[in-house]
Amino acid sequence: MIRFLKSLVLLPIAALVILLAVANRAPVQLSFDPFNADAPVFSVALPLYAILFGAVALGIVVGGIFTWLGQGKTRARARYHRREAVRHEREVSRLRAYAPDSETSSPYTVPNTGRTALPAPR
Repeated sequence: MIRFLKSLVLLPIAALVILLAVANRAPVQLSFDPFNADAPVFSVALPLYAILFGAVALGIVVGGIFTWLGQGKTRARARYHRREAVRHEREVSRLRAYAPDSETSSPYTVPNTGRTALPAPR
């Protein structure tokens, strides 16, 4: 079902992208010199669709980087809680290893004898 929904959304988008690329094949002069439009220092002739796709790709990369940087605190908190969980699991294992076996002893079992004693008077 998910695959069908993905294709239902992505196929029209892909068709629009292909139509955009076919309709904008003419080369466009891309100049990085804002002061001299007649003879720019660095300019390149590219198809318009290449410039548009490049701008979209650059936006996706920059947005991904800023999102990743913005989630740094969340990742740090997750690492901290993961370490705490491991530490608590180790402590539980250690305490279970040293805890008396609840099936063979009662609260009043005398250690190393197996006999039961009354609690001390108050």
